[in-house]
Amino acid sequence: MTRCGLVALIGEPNAGKSTLLNRMVGAKVSIVTHKVQTTRTRIRGIAIEGEAQLVFVDTPGLFRPRRRLDRAMVKAAWGGAADADVVVLLIEAHRGVTDGVREILDRLADQLPKGRTVALAINKIDKVPAERLLALSAEMNGLRDFAATFMISAERGHGVEDLRRWLAEQVPEGPWLYPEDQIADLPLRMIAAEMTREKLTLRLHQELPYELTVETEAWEERKDGSVRIDQVIYVAREGHKGIALGPKGETIKAVGKAAREELKAFLGREVHLFLTVKVRPGWLEERERYGEIGLDFRDGDA
Repeated sequence: MTRCGLVALIGEPNAGKSTLLNRMVGAKVSIVTHKVQTTRTRIRGIAIEGEAQLVFVDTPGLFRPRRRLDRAMVKAAWGGAADADVVVLLIEAHRGVTDGVREILDRLADQLPKGRTVALAINKIDKVPAERLLALSAEMNGLRDFAATFMISAERGHGVEDLRRWLAEQVPEGPWLYPEDQIADLPLRMIAAEMTREKLTLRLHQELPYELTVETEAWEERKDGSVRIDQVIYVAREGHKGIALGPKGETIKAVGKAAREELKAFLGREVHLFLTVKVRPGWLEERERYGEIGLDFRDGDA
């Protein structure tokens, strides 16, 4: 009998949700950087474990929202968790029970349907000694009765198979939602835009303003089997345009090269990638921009 269900990964920004999703799926479907709040949309990654199909929802990190974009991201995160069959709360071993973790625990009861299965995954276990892990597990389970607790390193893969096997037993019986060879349900245009946004984030480190988004404007399938992808990088201020371009256009060239190579590997064919930087001062308040990155504009209403 086949099984299939939605699994939501929730936690504070930078807890390792995207890394875990990519590890579970075995391919890169969610962007991973050391900057917080990089995941903006609920990215579904799909993994097969035995007879079960696990559809992972990688939600934006849960934090206190200030701007419209923040509010929309947090609403999307809780929406993804409420829709799921199983929820996995990720916390960082070395940070322990932070104020943010306590806030998430407080809201779990309000945001999730009664009886929803919630597991705890303590991530980055290589950063602390074993006795601290056991103490942290006991403390967390004292705050909430978790269905199961897992000690993992999403980056190195430790404990991930145990978690995946357990999840496969928890999801309900039923037909698979996706073909066996599909690993994500985001449109390729959006995955391509996310890959470019990741390269920008990695390249610019502290300089990169969060008021930046990437959209795939055109996707042309060519007769020789290659694809031409045209993307626009929207920034909120004129000064940000120079940062994104870099001296003599060096930054945008390097970003384009790195994104093109990753897209080529992901798609398994030649990619012609063209990037343009445009200043759009009010994009954070534009309904259309939110739709392009998979968020609901109305969710950002105060």
